[in-house]
Amino acid sequence: MLSTTRRRTLQWLGLGGVASLAGCATKSPTAAQSLDETEEPTQQGSTNLVDQVAADPTDIPGPIDRSEPAEVDVRLRPEEVTAEVEDGVTFTYTTYNGQVPGPLVRVRQGDTVNVTFENPEENTMPHNVDFHAVAGPGGGAEATMTNPGETAHLRFKATYPGAYIYHCAVPNMDMHISAGMFGLILVEPPEGMPEVDHEIYLGQHELYTDKDAGEEGQHAFDYEAMRNEDPTYVLMNGEKYAWTPNGRGPAATVGLDETVRVYFVDGGPNLSSSFHPIGSVWETLYPEGSLTTEPQTHIQTRQVPPGSTTIATMSSPVPGDFKLVDHSLSRVVRKGCMAVVRAEGPEDPEIFDPDPDPQ
Repeated sequence: MLSTTRRRTLQWLGLGGVASLAGCATKSPTAAQSLDETEEPTQQGSTNLVDQVAADPTDIPGPIDRSEPAEVDVRLRPEEVTAEVEDGVTFTYTTYNGQVPGPLVRVRQGDTVNVTFENPEENTMPHNVDFHAVAGPGGGAEATMTNPGETAHLRFKATYPGAYIYHCAVPNMDMHISAGMFGLILVEPPEGMPEVDHEIYLGQHELYTDKDAGEEGQHAFDYEAMRNEDPTYVLMNGEKYAWTPNGRGPAATVGLDETVRVYFVDGGPNLSSSFHPIGSVWETLYPEGSLTTEPQTHIQTRQVPPGSTTIATMSSPVPGDFKLVDHSLSRVVRKGCMAVVRAEGPEDPEIFDPDPDPQ
């Protein structure tokens, strides 16, 4: 259900028409031109208004249960959509499949991946995808470069295990990634992933706009702010505090001592994340998403550079809301970068007592 503020804002955008929006190119260069040119596009917005771009952290494929390689079909559709960053503030995102981050792609080492990349004709810009899991030039970027109305195909073998980013790689890739065009591909090793109780998926990125955070109305993309690496928002899953009790609800609700595995990708395009679970530690953590090295244990904070990932697990013996943040804390307090995992169950004052009797 749309909130009153959200409904009012989207209605206003509809009445304002295309001229009131900002964030996309008015005219598409050809795909060939876009490989070589980095001219900043004249900005215009999408009339494709949606209620949500924040990817559901729990809406990811389950663990792979087969023992042999297979062919896996993946369909990616770049979608330029206008949605709210927070109540009353709208922005035109560039997304994969209408969500930020794009869908988590899950395959097994040795699988053959068949990618269909469909750029809808209602889009205004060329788009493509660079998979860091691809062993081939450009990660598939040139093969998937498409104008609106075009479809491309890519076939590759997942040769090495791990968690890898994928992202748009047009010359204005920094703008496209900032506006939401990134995701994660997980290549499981042949033996699979260790069993856990829950898995969630989070993606961090910066948003550079021409207005202050919280200023109502449509925000246009600000290239100068991006050049200065001065974002208006730093977000998890595309919206301010999206997966928190004050947003769309916790990213996950779990029982005591249940293990949560987090697949985390930092789209950037510019800032590293100091990824930390407040009130807990990462019990196991795979730096850079590497699954061929031994995981680190009991890590409080992990630096994740832009264009990279990590895989980390946590649990809690006591109930409460556990905030997953970038520990560059101004990004949390002022720019919107937080998600919450909620643990439910009985209190255990032997471990944590928030109101002890006076001694």
